[in-house]
Amino acid sequence: MPLTHLDLAGHPRPQLVREPDWRDLGGPWRFAYDDADRGRAERWMDLHTTAPYTGSITVPYPPESKASGIGDSSHHPVLWYRRTVQVSAPPAGRRLLVHFGAVDHRAEVWLNGRPVGHHEGGHTPFTCDLTDAVEPGGEQVLVVRAEDQPLDVTQPRGKQDWRDAPHVIWYHRTSGIWQPVWLEEVPDLNVATLHWTPDVAHARVRCALTLSRWPARAVRVDVALTLGDRVLAEQRVLADERETVFEIAVPALRHAQDLDAVLWSPDHPHLVDATVTLREAGTAEGDDDTVVDRVTSYLGLRDIGWEEGGFQLNHKPCFLRLALQQGYWPDSHLAASADDLRRDAELAKEAGLNGLRVHQKLEDPRFLYWADRLGLMLWAEMPSAYAFGTTTMERVVSEWTEAVARDLSHPSIVAWVPVNESWGTPNPALVPAQRHFMDALYHLTKALDPSRPTVSNDGWEISAADIWGVHDYTQQASVLRERYGHASLRNGEFTDPWPGAKRLLLPGVRHEGQPVVLSEFGGTTFEPADGEEWFGYDTVAGPEDYAERLESLVTAAVESGLAGFCFTQLTDTEQETNGLFTADRRPKIPLPALRTILARPRRG
Repeated sequence: MPLTHLDLAGHPRPQLVREPDWRDLGGPWRFAYDDADRGRAERWMDLHTTAPYTGSITVPYPPESKASGIGDSSHHPVLWYRRTVQVSAPPAGRRLLVHFGAVDHRAEVWLNGRPVGHHEGGHTPFTCDLTDAVEPGGEQVLVVRAEDQPLDVTQPRGKQDWRDAPHVIWYHRTSGIWQPVWLEEVPDLNVATLHWTPDVAHARVRCALTLSRWPARAVRVDVALTLGDRVLAEQRVLADERETVFEIAVPALRHAQDLDAVLWSPDHPHLVDATVTLREAGTAEGDDDTVVDRVTSYLGLRDIGWEEGGFQLNHKPCFLRLALQQGYWPDSHLAASADDLRRDAELAKEAGLNGLRVHQKLEDPRFLYWADRLGLMLWAEMPSAYAFGTTTMERVVSEWTEAVARDLSHPSIVAWVPVNESWGTPNPALVPAQRHFMDALYHLTKALDPSRPTVSNDGWEISAADIWGVHDYTQQASVLRERYGHASLRNGEFTDPWPGAKRLLLPGVRHEGQPVVLSEFGGTTFEPADGEEWFGYDTVAGPEDYAERLESLVTAAVESGLAGFCFTQLTDTEQETNGLFTADRRPKIPLPALRTILARPRRG
């Protein structure tokens, strides 16, 4: 039987899966710090060089974390990994690939002392072809050098602290390998990338497919889309170039009174299974087609819209109930197991939320899978650098382009956020180049994906944007009502254009129907014990006071003219103790009470 989306849980790349199963390279690797950066000169990548590797690390957890088995959070800019892998050379017509989910920040890879690939960008995946470096005998040596300069603030780093110890809202670093590493044997000509873009209004889906190389002659691409036992579409096209883009008609989307049976939404997160098969035509008359490659994928049929001050899902008004998700775990930092990723998605749903704003992190695709499957709407955000300049711009553009390409097909992602709170562009009102860069990121994102809104710059100093995201940490519900509880807010009119330290709108910005979302608010924490490290925006004495504060703030947001809210935050994260849940994922008030507050219905 063909694979379905139910079979893809835990796969490191759940929207492009082929049989046989992938081989996980997680677990113990030999490890060495290289503080003097002499490993290249001393040839630490060579086949028989083992002396420098005096330690052991559990991949894919960063060496700063307990889960890695090391737990050293001090500055070590250069890291080396070494592992022996039992694998033979693939047969003719096949290739052996190693995939890295993410290596922070710069990576170089060798097999048996031969260079096989490199990548820069600490949050996006890359692949190395090992085929030509495989030695006879079955035992291969894989070496990775990772460089992550702790003090380089032109490097996209998100919430990773540049100081020795976490302070304010920044956390321990996540260096080196921090997402899965895995082997895969593939045909020489294969499906390298696969993107799905639904168009519900026109009853179709766009498929964009990239082959691993330019085909010697055209290949046939067969696509089958199914929902359970129901065949939604089957189509064949010819691919005679590396990139092929085509439309697939989905007749089920024409039945306007039965759309809930097929559309993806938080209440009904239907996922469509997709099988893509490459075939070469027989060389002689009567010869059967040859299957070159077959991959399994999935997609969600849904449309995102925004107009007249409202956010829309599937052409209907949809109020956003989000929490800020840091995606951080005490023992593993930004890295997480498949079970941990699933549990965070489940917690958000159980708490009554319909989405999350993934903050300053490109979340693991295994988490995106569970958001797709459970029905969570996500805002995907680029981790920021902190110093403006040419290097920052080059790095952000490169990595953000890769990020959008990686996550384009996930139905759970409903908005892109390339910039947060002017981080990396600290003075856009005074420095024209910084505003131009923010606007350029907006337009780049819209060019890469016109189907979703782009939220740039989120928080304040808004310029080009499809949604106006406002950050307001007042702890008084009456103030929220005064600022956002008036009908003219839907026309982009703010009673207070400076709720924080910075203006909401940059000069010349005009409202053109953009929804206004309170995209950070709340941030309340329990009163800390004496000497306890903490950060929050206000304190309360205990659970009863917390529930009262939460209810008052959420009610004010729900009854306002806003298009949605995002509460800070889903879980406590190190010293930032303002989560709805503790760092070990326990609710701060009983879960039924939490759900009642966060899922409070809107009036009218």
